[in-house]
Amino acid sequence: MESEWLQFVSSDASTPSHDRPISERAPLVPTAGQIPTPPISQQGSPAEELEETNTIVSVSTTFFPGADHISLPPDLVVLSSDAVFFYVNMHQLLGASDNGFDSLLPPKASKGNDDIGPMISVSEHSTVLNVALHTIYNMSCAHYNPTVDTLISAVDALHKYGISLPKCIDPSTPLFHQILSIAPVAPMETYTLAAHYDLYDLAVRISSHLLAFPLPNLTDEHAVRMGPIYLKRLFFLHLGRIDALKRLLLPPPHPHAPTSTCDFIEQKKLTRAWALASAYLAWDARPDLSASSMESALSPLGDHLSCPLCQTTLRDRIKQLVIQWSVVKTTI
Repeated sequence: MESEWLQFVSSDASTPSHDRPISERAPLVPTAGQIPTPPISQQGSPAEELEETNTIVSVSTTFFPGADHISLPPDLVVLSSDAVFFYVNMHQLLGASDNGFDSLLPPKASKGNDDIGPMISVSEHSTVLNVALHTIYNMSCAHYNPTVDTLISAVDALHKYGISLPKCIDPSTPLFHQILSIAPVAPMETYTLAAHYDLYDLAVRISSHLLAFPLPNLTDEHAVRMGPIYLKRLFFLHLGRIDALKRLLLPPPHPHAPTSTCDFIEQKKLTRAWALASAYLAWDARPDLSASSMESALSPLGDHLSCPLCQTTLRDRIKQLVIQWSVVKTTI
C-alpha cells in the first residue's frame, strides 16, 4: 500500500546529514526544500525554544504545496487528527460543500503566515481525510488500498462536511467504484452504508453480493442504520428468489410419446423421482443456489432411466430450469 504522507525532518544545521541516522534524514523529493513550514500559532513560545534538534512534519504525498491538481496553488492547510498536513484549495472545498466545510472555512480565503493561507484542524485520521479529499477533487484513491472501515468513515466525513453524496458517489465517480470493489468481502457493511445515505445505484450493485448472507445474522445495528426501506428490499430479494425457485422446480419433465418399451405408466417413475429431488432442493432453497448445484441434484435421476427418450426429456428439463433460474433478478 502506498504511503499517504511524507515526513520531512528539520535538524540542527551543525550536524552533517550524512552523520545522522537514516530515520532522521528528510526524503529526497524535488519539492522537499520548497515546502513551507505550517503556520506557527505562537512565535517564540517556551516549547519552541526548548526544542533543540528535530521537528518531523508529515505532509500528504498527494496534497503537498507543489501539487498541481488544479490551475491555482494551494491556499489552505488541513491538519488531520494524527498531525498530517494536507495542502488544498479553499475554493475547491467551498464549491463542494454546502455548509462551509462544517463551518470551518471562511467565505473567502485570507493568506496566513508565509502566504500559505489559513490552517484548520479536523477530527478525522489522515487515512480518512485522504479519501475524502480525493473524492472532493474527483480523484481515485485506489492506489492507497483503503479498508472498508476507512471508506465508511470517509463517506461519513463527506456528509459531515456538507458534500453532496449523490454527486460524489454516483456510477461515474472513483469513490463509487472503490466502494464497489470492496463489496465482495464486506457486502453487509457496504450495503448498509449505501442504504443509510440512500445511494440507490450503489445499493443495487452491492445487493447481489448479499444473496449468500444469512438474514438471521443481521444485527440490530445494521438494521437500524440501513433503515426500513432498504431492509425490506433486502428481505424481498431473498424471499422473492426462493419463491421463484420453488415455482420453477414444480413442473416435471414433459412426457414423451408412448413407445413399446416406455408408456405413460413407466414415465411416472421419472415424474416421482423429479418430485422427490425438487422437493429436496425446495426444502433447502437458498437465494444464492448455483446452477451447478441444481444439475448435481437433478442429473443423477438419469442414471436410473433405461429409456433414451426419458433421459433426453430430463436433460432438456434441467437445461430449461437452469436458464430460467439465471434470469431471476439478483438485485434489490
